[in-house]
Amino acid sequence: MLDSYGAVRRDRSIFFLKQDTSMQAKVEAAVAPPTTLSRSLKPRHVSMIAIGGIIGAGLFVGSSASIAAAGPAVVISYVVAGLLALLVMRMLGEMAVTLPQVRSFTEFTRAGLGNGAGFVAGWLYWYFWVIVVPLEGIAGANLLHEWLPLPPWELGLGLMALMTAVNLTSARSYGEFEFWFASIKVAAILAFIVVTTSYAMGWISPAGNTFGNLANHGGFAPHGALAVAAAVATVFFSITGGEITLVAVAESQEPARAIAKMTGSVMSRILFFYVVSIFLIVSVLPWDRVQPGKSPFTDALRQIHVPGAAPVMSVIILTAVLSCLNSAFYICSRVLFVMAEHGDAPRWLVKLNRGRVPARSVLIGTAAGALGVLINILAPTTLFAFLVNASGALMLFVYLMTAVAQIRLRRARERACAPAPALQMWLFPWLSYVAVAGMLAVLIAMVFTPALASQLYVSLVTLLVAAGAYLLVRRARRRKARTMPRPRSTSFA
Repeated sequence: MLDSYGAVRRDRSIFFLKQDTSMQAKVEAAVAPPTTLSRSLKPRHVSMIAIGGIIGAGLFVGSSASIAAAGPAVVISYVVAGLLALLVMRMLGEMAVTLPQVRSFTEFTRAGLGNGAGFVAGWLYWYFWVIVVPLEGIAGANLLHEWLPLPPWELGLGLMALMTAVNLTSARSYGEFEFWFASIKVAAILAFIVVTTSYAMGWISPAGNTFGNLANHGGFAPHGALAVAAAVATVFFSITGGEITLVAVAESQEPARAIAKMTGSVMSRILFFYVVSIFLIVSVLPWDRVQPGKSPFTDALRQIHVPGAAPVMSVIILTAVLSCLNSAFYICSRVLFVMAEHGDAPRWLVKLNRGRVPARSVLIGTAAGALGVLINILAPTTLFAFLVNASGALMLFVYLMTAVAQIRLRRARERACAPAPALQMWLFPWLSYVAVAGMLAVLIAMVFTPALASQLYVSLVTLLVAAGAYLLVRRARRRKARTMPRPRSTSFA
């Protein structure tokens, strides 16, 4: 028998401590009503969704800016950023196993920090991905324009229509597209690693091994340690995206298995792809020949004299762009759906179509993407810069809130003397603190990096707007509650 001071009630794997009613209320608020979404995603879909969410144009093209800024030492930046992302994914895995009814990545923040934090995290996360929709649509249209004699805006609208159709059909359709998109990217990276390793080792290079490029052009860290630290901020954003799995598992057939794989083997493979690919690029190609904005993968293959390197990489980059666009549509719709269930978004967004898809939420993403593509006709350079700045540090803010929520939830379980989670954060609480400190360090590095400072400031404004919106919503709810008639009490003789 348990006494009142240590009483613990087990309710569907969620432990509530009677003497900690505030934490109980936060967890209960984060648990959504019984799911009505389909469970049509298979484990292979979920695994590839994680890979597709992280390996994108940020690796194939965005890595050029990081290499140019830090030189060969950018490999260290990728290792640090990758380990930081791995810690965050492990924290998410622990919470997902502990709170299986929480069906969206941002709702863990609500469980640990309350409704206000859940509101802010949800809208920031949705805003980030709704910005990605026009960004990827514009990038994909520009790539297709090199092959098709059509205006970029027509191609962009065509891509919007295609991805809208895929996401309106069913979650299974999204999963299948993402599975094949991600498979192409993985196959391309593996082939790249095999070819560049052979060249760097001197097996197919007429001049022998090429590892001298790591130090022969100004040294391993030509711009100093500060540049390497600042590059972590840039690299970190290209590695985020694995949390998409925590949204997709709500529609998967085996959620627990998917979560375990995402926080283990899948993340390890992704970090391997990133770090090894970048290391081989700066080994094969002198870093000072890498041009920001152009794919260093293409330049490395040209250095090796691979025939057709440019068109092959263009196809792969287009695949990465379409994969990210596909995921952006999916995430925008599911996050809005969950927030609508909690009353943080209009209730009419909960409506599902015959395929059990939140169609209205999908169409909001379509409208945002189409609007961005059309505005891009009038101000292509200005719009693209605005969208990049607008996304800025939003993901970092959301990750920080999620990490703090994990620490609070784990502490609550320990106070309740509840059993340890089946999937635990390594070396808790120290590595959780390291993750929080690392993300704060990335924010500080952004302040001292001119190219990133403006993104941080715009993101801070967005954060304040979201917090202000919650205060207004809360005030409106309280006013409505005060004006509602109270039920009359009935007495019986």
